[in-house]
Parts: sequence; C-alpha cells; structure tokens
Amino acid sequence: MILSACSSSATSPKEMRKLAGSSQAVQARQKTEKRLRDVAQAYADHTPLALRLVVVRDTCQGGAAKQWFFQDGSDTYKIKCSMRITAYYGANPQRIGDVLDSILTAGDHDQTQPGLPGDVIPFTHDDYHRKLVDYYQAHGPNPSGPHAQEPTQLFRSGQTLTWDPVHDHTPLIEEPTGGVDNDPPLTRFLREPESETVSDIRKQCGMVFRLELSPPGDYYKVFKNGQTVTN
Repeated sequence: MILSACSSSATSPKEMRKLAGSSQAVQARQKTEKRLRDVAQAYADHTPLALRLVVVRDTCQGGAAKQWFFQDGSDTYKIKCSMRITAYYGANPQRIGDVLDSILTAGDHDQTQPGLPGDVIPFTHDDYHRKLVDYYQAHGPNPSGPHAQEPTQLFRSGQTLTWDPVHDHTPLIEEPTGGVDNDPPLTRFLREPESETVSDIRKQCGMVFRLELSPPGDYYKVFKNGQTVTN
C-alpha cells in the first residue's frame, strides 16, 4: 500500500509554527481575542461587576498521521487553534440579588436590540432566573428546590458564569491555573494583571464572579486538503 506524504504524515513542529504564525492565523487570533475581551468588558460596563483579572489561554494543535482504525478526526487537519478567556470580577455579596438582576436586565436589553456593542450577555429574565433573583433578594425560596444546594452558576451560549456562595460562606472560585506554556504563536498564556489574585479580589470586594468564555469550534483550522477555516 502506497500512501502520499501529504495525506498520511503528522504535522511537523516546523510547519505548525509556520501555520500558527501566518497572517491568516494572526488575524483570526486577534479578532477572536478582541471579541472575547469585549464580552468580558461588557459585563463590567453594564453591571455592578468590577473586572479585576483576565486570563487568556490560546492553543494550537497539530494534526495526526493517518488513522486507520480508531479515528477521531485529528488526521484530517494540519493545525487547529482555539482560545478561551476567563474573567474574574469583584462584587458586594450583600448586593448579589441586585448584581444578578442587573446582569439579566443587560441580557434583556441585548436580546431586544441585537447588533449593539452590548449584544453579548445571553442571560435574561426567564422564569428560573426571576426566581433566582427573588431568592437572593430574600423574596422567595431556592429555585432549585427546598433541599438543593445554593445555586451558583448560569450557563448559556458558550458562557459560564459562576460565583461564590453567600449563604454558606464557603469560597467557590479558585485561583486560575496555568496549564498552557507561553510559547507564541503555538501557545499563549496571559494573566492580566500578573499580580492580581482571586484571594485579593475576595478580600477587597467580598466575593468573586468568574466568567468562562469558550466559543464553539476553532478560530483557525487548516485541513490537509488545503481548505482553511477561520472564525
């Protein structure tokens, strides 16, 4: 059996670095990072949340050699790159009900006026979220049930918003971990500002909110057939 080198070989480190540093990759990377940073900033601009720390994890992965048996699709591309941004905010635990209500109000506004710069907050005043606000404003029971743990998370559209519980006073949000070497253009790990910690945010503000932004798909992908896809 004769296999062509272009279809059977794994992407070499040299080619990976060349592709990851190409103008298309750089433009897609910058566009994605700006979009995610704008989302993080929108929460600070439209709610009482104070943005204190931003962590960027950017990773490019090379394609594998031809897979004949256990196929996971990694042999179809030369390279793919993805990015995650995590933002940490400070808030007053005595006003958590008002904070959550403001987040939902911003989401309501974005849903009714799409295309605005703030069209990035997906959480709205649906039935569960109204009950969540009532719960934190001491106007209603736990929306998850009388025996359920305190709700501390919202999830929708690639966004996960998590916060420290205020009733049992047990901190939930942990310090960000690395996990990615800072080796541009293949991998990047940024922590801005470097000196900021979750512990300091909690001490100064009272509680911490964490927003995880994980857009679906890859922002840059080059297939072995020559096709390039950017988002």
